[in-house]
Amino acid sequence: MSSLSPTERTTLGRKRHRAASERAVLHAVLDEALICHLGVVRDGVPLVLPTGYGRDGDILYLHGSTGAASLRAATGETDVCVTVTLLDGIVYCRSVNNHSVNYRSAVILGKARLVTDPDEKMRGLHVLTDHLSPGSWEHARAVNKKEFAAVSVIALDLAEASVKLRAEGPDDEPEDVTANAAWAGVLPVRTVFGEPEPSADLPPGWTVPEHVTARVTKAAATAR
Repeated sequence: MSSLSPTERTTLGRKRHRAASERAVLHAVLDEALICHLGVVRDGVPLVLPTGYGRDGDILYLHGSTGAASLRAATGETDVCVTVTLLDGIVYCRSVNNHSVNYRSAVILGKARLVTDPDEKMRGLHVLTDHLSPGSWEHARAVNKKEFAAVSVIALDLAEASVKLRAEGPDDEPEDVTANAAWAGVLPVRTVFGEPEPSADLPPGWTVPEHVTARVTKAAATAR
């Protein structure tokens, strides 16, 4: 199994036992989450923006309008930071100070590049679409020339990344456990898909496509 090969910047300073070392764990976190946060420095000021993305092997593709100043800043000489977090539970402890959360998070650092090759750019858009709404690339209208020209795609290598996880119960002080004065436990947090809501201007006769209903069915099965 491929290692993350941590660098000085991606080595955890605290709670090092929660660091994952396998690249497969990084891939799993990125594949499950739907939105990342892109951190850039624009005009000397830090800026963090929620952004759609998709993973193709060890390349992360992100996209936005060609007019977006944040994307232009992201492909400059300064490194960017992309973060992803999955919240799995609220940890209730016997003391307020020890309350916590169960989570899986990833941080990727590096220099992003603007994708200029038309074939790779289209591939990046395909990967992005498949990540957010699998099946839509084949079902919906293809990207036209005007749309293709109006969107920017950037690529970030996953070479420098860290993953941190917590999947534990309460971590209480022994005296608080003995005192038995408060409830302790974990409240699980799950993201699920609801029932699809057809567009108001959709003519009669349409049924929800299988690539949409399959996500609802899969989410329901996972929640059981």
